[in-house]
Amino acid sequence: MSAESLKGYQWPESTVEVERGRVAMFAKAIGETDPVYFDVDAARAAGHPDLLAPPTFVFGLDLEHSDTLGVLAAHGVDLSAVLHGEQRFTYHRDVHAGDTLSLRAEFTDYYSKRNGALEFLVRRSQLTAGDDLVAEMESVSVIRNGAPS
Repeated sequence: MSAESLKGYQWPESTVEVERGRVAMFAKAIGETDPVYFDVDAARAAGHPDLLAPPTFVFGLDLEHSDTLGVLAAHGVDLSAVLHGEQRFTYHRDVHAGDTLSLRAEFTDYYSKRNGALEFLVRRSQLTAGDDLVAEMESVSVIRNGAPS
């Protein structure tokens, strides 16, 4: 099976409420020390409406709501041959506890190298709050064909 057939695959749109406890726990887990990430009073004193989510927080939302590996497996891709190749983020505004965000994701591009020994699937995700674009994410999955298991 060629991963090329997945180009254009779209996940159903999902909506998530950004929870205060989850933001604080994530911030502490990644070693953040700025209280705007886990102290509501400090966040508000800094001009935020609630806790500020660390920038990489949105990557977790994307992983949770776009089961890339599940889609690949359902389409016959051997997951032992899949590598995470690249990740990019473009932020348009901060994310705060209390935000309601919508996530859309799609495999938007495909290319291969080394006569098909390596296939690359590009997945783009958009995170919005109402009509406002919050963040864009792009990741590349690399599939090694003919790789030993």
